[in-house]
Amino acid sequence: MFPKVPTLITSASKISKGSLDDERLRVASRVIDNETLQTDFYLPDMHCAGCVMRIERELGKLEGVLSARANLTLRRVAIVWKHFETNASTLSAELDKLGFKHIPLQHGSLSVDDDSDSLQQLLLCLGVAGFGAANIMLLSISVWSGADAETRQLFHLVSGLVAIPTAIFSGRPFFLSAFNSLSYARLNMDVPISLAIVLALAISIWESLNGGLHAYFDAALMLLFFLLIGRTLDHMMRTRARNAVKLLSSMAAKGAVRIRDNEDQEYVQAEQIIPGDRLQISPGERVPVDGVVLGEGSDIDRSLVTGESVSVFVQNGEAIEAGTLNLTRPLIIEALKTAHKSFLAEVLHMMEAAESGKAKYMRIADRAAAIYAPAVHILALCAFIGWIIVSNGNWHMSIYIAVSVLIITCPCALGLAVPIVHVVGAGRLFDEGILIKDGSGFERLSEIDTVVFDKTGTLTKGEFNVIETHATSVQLAQAIALAQTSRHPAARAVANLHSHSSSHVTSKLSEVREYPGLGIEASCEGRRVRLGRPSWVKNIVGNSPELAENISMTTLWFAEEANSVATFTMTDELRVAAAETIKKLQASKLDIHILSGDNQEVVHQVANQLGITTFFAEQRPADKIAYIQNLQARGCRVLMIGDGLNDAPALSAAHASMAPSSGSDVGRQAADFVLTNVRLSGVAFAHDIAKRTGRLVKQNIIIAILYNCIAVPLACLGLVTPLVAAVSMSGSSVLVVANSMRLHFTRSTLSTKKEVNP
Repeated sequence: MFPKVPTLITSASKISKGSLDDERLRVASRVIDNETLQTDFYLPDMHCAGCVMRIERELGKLEGVLSARANLTLRRVAIVWKHFETNASTLSAELDKLGFKHIPLQHGSLSVDDDSDSLQQLLLCLGVAGFGAANIMLLSISVWSGADAETRQLFHLVSGLVAIPTAIFSGRPFFLSAFNSLSYARLNMDVPISLAIVLALAISIWESLNGGLHAYFDAALMLLFFLLIGRTLDHMMRTRARNAVKLLSSMAAKGAVRIRDNEDQEYVQAEQIIPGDRLQISPGERVPVDGVVLGEGSDIDRSLVTGESVSVFVQNGEAIEAGTLNLTRPLIIEALKTAHKSFLAEVLHMMEAAESGKAKYMRIADRAAAIYAPAVHILALCAFIGWIIVSNGNWHMSIYIAVSVLIITCPCALGLAVPIVHVVGAGRLFDEGILIKDGSGFERLSEIDTVVFDKTGTLTKGEFNVIETHATSVQLAQAIALAQTSRHPAARAVANLHSHSSSHVTSKLSEVREYPGLGIEASCEGRRVRLGRPSWVKNIVGNSPELAENISMTTLWFAEEANSVATFTMTDELRVAAAETIKKLQASKLDIHILSGDNQEVVHQVANQLGITTFFAEQRPADKIAYIQNLQARGCRVLMIGDGLNDAPALSAAHASMAPSSGSDVGRQAADFVLTNVRLSGVAFAHDIAKRTGRLVKQNIIIAILYNCIAVPLACLGLVTPLVAAVSMSGSSVLVVANSMRLHFTRSTLSTKKEVNP
């Protein structure tokens, strides 16, 4: 962790404002490791893909900044930086330099921005623009019907008196954004839009004051009206895409009652809770941090974690996740993590990161959007000059055509093509109990041709029950004490025997160490003890008689150095919908493999039950990595699905990866997707959504390209009016968003209902 932040000095003479800002930002940052922090800012003025590109590029140039990822939907930027190489205030200063108002977000905060005010302002601007345009259209009737010159000029002037204040008021979303962008020497998509509106009004004012035949006040306001319709719909679509994150935020407890050592109670904010605190959770309250139950149990709603609406009973010693709801009786829990490291915060960070992944198509769209604004202005200037030459100096018509070009070439559709699909896809996965950590995961998952499953805790529930034990009372007590130090499902099954043990032997363990794929080793009163794989435990056994394994079941051995062996035989059940999921994946032409650390007979039984012909048993972490690398060397693109600490290296090595939320923290961090539902059907559904997402992204890019290929030449040839340009530009954006929203209605792959096929 970075060096402890010194106590802030309130005297202005003793500490500068810059250093004070630096300390505040450091405190608000999230610790990644000993050298690295992540600071998140909310940027309300980030409106387009061009903004995203500039923010990421300029922040990435700063010394000590490892990465900067801007999330357009949430209007946030996450900056990962080395705190020894730069100051936090430098990040804020750079955003100031770029012209973006920014608000630092507290590292433990789960809140998201509330855009209700922004939507109300857009709706107000839209209503005023529509009212003004309707009135000017009425005034224009007399002009269209052939009024004399004096009447025509009077109506033009009256139209101008209505149009100018209306445009100033309703055009604020575009004008303010464009002015802010230009004041910092940069271009965004609102610059050509604002320029087009101003030019249309300027031409109309000139014509009105000089007795011209035509004025375009009605066209200018209708242009603004349709642009605001597009902006409002885009805003509403993005708000809808954020609903999953807002739902998570509502599940975050703001605080809890902490019980002090003297049994006094005090209410504390969630951010003030530290590991080791005892908390009282009353019925109807949500758990603020991950913890373990102390004393009497209670029924809780774990639907956030498992996706199942049926309540479960937790008792003394059982883990409980942040965001779960206590239902029946007061619970006392011991906090295991802080709020910003708990399960709910982890889920939220995954949801927020879903749009930020830079997949291939996202990078293409970003590069195109970055050059779009200057290209639009150059194209409009060329159209103006060209028509000046062709029309023998008719500047009126030339400006009119240039305005049409400025409007029709707005790259909104291209900027929305990829991120809106990723956001909708992430929300759809969340509805089915699947979390995606990076938008680029969609692309990788859609490309897979091979699926490699771990067995224990993945294909099976990982909830072992010990059905047979051969152990003395002393061995049983030692094995239980050793098992309680591990989160492995088999170890937890042994640890659960404490309620059935009549032994009062106290085992003093030291130097406890877990070996992934093998078991747990410790020192007990100077002698080594092991619990784990029989072949590994056997290495420390003396001249004890050979004990045959029950090869039809999962078996753990326990032994004290140079002493006899104790055995624990247990069973495990297949996960819900495991067989249906395998059939779905096989129907998708995917090659299915099992890599398990369990014994050959157990793995063989599970493979036969599921119809999988390729399986390997007694695989250690290094074996799994080597197997995946061998598949990749043969050209396979592998999806690895595993839950344990021993699966983490394989998860990282695979082309794409998944892990159940019930697995180890390391496994969840290494995976691209996390399954919170107990049903394994999420694997097939996620693969289906990934393929649909890829198709929709391609469709959106094609829509954006075709629109520009058709619209731009027509505008340059003078065949499109500014009003038609505004309608078509807004229409292309709405079409892209509507096409993306089709993904929201995709049914689960195991549903009997009809599916929408993008």
